[in-house]
Amino acid sequence: MFSVILSDLTSRSISFLIDKCSRPTASPTPEEMLNRLQRLVARVHIIVEEAEERRIANPAMLRQLSTLRKEMYRGYHTLDALRCRAHGDRAKDHQVSPPTTPSVFRLRPAKKRVRFGSSCSSTGHEQQKLTEAISSLEITIADASELVVLLAGCPRLCRQPYTMYLLLEKCMFGRQMEVERIMDFLLQAEGLGAESPSVLPIIGPRRVGKSTVIEHACNDERVRRSFSKIMCFSDNGMKSGNKKVTTLSDCDVIKHHNRAIEEERVLVIIELTGAIDEDVWRKLYADCKHHVAGGSKIIVASRSDDIAAFGTTQALRMQFITQEAYWYFFKVRTFGSTDIEDHPKLASIAMDVALELSGCFLGANTFSSLLKENFDARFWSMALERIKDFKRMNYLVDGARFIDRQIVKRAFVRKVNNRTTSEYFVIRDDYQTCCFQMPPQTETPMMSIKTLLFGPIRPHRRFKVLAWRSHIPPHYSYMLDCELWRPQRMASRKNRIEEISS
Repeated sequence: MFSVILSDLTSRSISFLIDKCSRPTASPTPEEMLNRLQRLVARVHIIVEEAEERRIANPAMLRQLSTLRKEMYRGYHTLDALRCRAHGDRAKDHQVSPPTTPSVFRLRPAKKRVRFGSSCSSTGHEQQKLTEAISSLEITIADASELVVLLAGCPRLCRQPYTMYLLLEKCMFGRQMEVERIMDFLLQAEGLGAESPSVLPIIGPRRVGKSTVIEHACNDERVRRSFSKIMCFSDNGMKSGNKKVTTLSDCDVIKHHNRAIEEERVLVIIELTGAIDEDVWRKLYADCKHHVAGGSKIIVASRSDDIAAFGTTQALRMQFITQEAYWYFFKVRTFGSTDIEDHPKLASIAMDVALELSGCFLGANTFSSLLKENFDARFWSMALERIKDFKRMNYLVDGARFIDRQIVKRAFVRKVNNRTTSEYFVIRDDYQTCCFQMPPQTETPMMSIKTLLFGPIRPHRRFKVLAWRSHIPPHYSYMLDCELWRPQRMASRKNRIEEISS
């Protein structure tokens, strides 16, 4: 009897298991997937923050940490994009035809429940992006298990417990790997038979951060203790008059002098915009080789690939950061300690602003400061329209033939209305300068970027605008050289005559 009962229970259990396994598993809802992504991003963020509190010297660990950061930025970008999309759908649902309906800018934030768009194609695309982000984060977290263990053996850095938005005002964003690569080059002892002084070329486009990343490395106390002098050659210094710079005595600036080091172990920084004449380089390098002690180093930074041939080690190539990383930077700088989920409308506008700025750090710092001062949807929408107008106007400048094109670098769309004509402010030049090189107030009228963008303007024939002043070394001030300009008629690509208008 017992064996019969046991046999019956066994057969029932097997049938139940077979039936359960044969049933298709229910797919997770979009809300469940979004919550899952949010938890994964939080886990990755914890690992990244812990790693950034440690001094990591292992190149493989730095590469894996860079991968973790990229996945974290991608996860945050996906989360914020879906939330903004959901808020846009809710705003459309609340819009009705009667004029008595409140403005979309005054809508109270709805419950933070994300839903996908109504379009089947967009829904499928969003779900695919969400699935890919979740899958990539899960793989990255699984691969980071050894990194988490090894981090315990890395010495902890002495840092104040700043929140992220304060930390970003005091450090260079997204360049940890580049800084560590330069530090490794500067602090590494030269092997027997190695060519001295060793040379590291740094190649990258304009305003990618070459000067700033070098400055960060040179300000490190370990570097300052390792060299008796840090000497700098600028692009202007290398081309001063007819004189060809071929010796160390021709250097522009000695940034640091450590008299405690008796031997002449020197770090030479050469910052160029283009290539350097090969004959000049050979003579300068020969002079360094003759007069400096072993262990001296040379860093050459330029936009030109030609300098890669001068390196004794592989060139460091710098590229602009990804759009996901750029959004994370812009979001943190703009919202500070404010929770982005409490301001869905502002978050949606901020994402559009970041997209229009196309990865420009100067634009990110300038507009994040302006937006942070005024948490108002109308003001933020106005800023977004200013950026779009600016890009539209410069598309016209690039795509047409101006009679006075030689005086115009970039056209700005702020119109000054007079009784007889319309006038525009144009940007003749933009440049960076150190704080102590700022022009005297009596020399040229100075205007803030906020006044130029939004404020009442008193027309000046020629004036300067302070776009932004950097909080991190080398503390550049970014200036715009502007002029009041009356637009002339231009011929478009379709050979039509038209006047630029706002």
